[in-house]
Amino acid sequence: MDLVYGVCLKYFKDTERCKDAVMDIFGELNTKLRVHEVDNFKGWLHVLTRNHCLMQLRSPKNIKTTEFNPVFVYSEENLHLNNEALEKEENYKKLELCLETLPTEQQETVKLFYLESKCYNEIAEITGFEWSKVRSYIQNGKRNLKICMDGRS
Repeated sequence: MDLVYGVCLKYFKDTERCKDAVMDIFGELNTKLRVHEVDNFKGWLHVLTRNHCLMQLRSPKNIKTTEFNPVFVYSEENLHLNNEALEKEENYKKLELCLETLPTEQQETVKLFYLESKCYNEIAEITGFEWSKVRSYIQNGKRNLKICMDGRS
């Protein structure tokens, strides 16, 4: 009886429900033992008890339903979009702050290249920097922005 009660307690975690289950299982034993050939009674009883508990837990009377208010239900799509928009906004703020930390030459060339879509030749004409310097300022600026952005995470 202790074995059956212990197994039931593992599944139900309610002493009164376990006592009822033990009574049900011992009530079934008389009919089950006539039908089944049992070599290892203790193991068989354990499996019978486990199966009984699982069937009880799966029965429709144990399924709990809760009313919900549609006001509290969020669409995953909207929630995802809101989170994505917030994340982008945070990244833009970080980018603005990091852009301000760059040396003037890097700042100017990076803005022209990435924000205004100018090519190296156009940037060289606008700023008066040599083409190789423009390339260097953009590469170094990009690297420094990445370092700054990663550091502000």
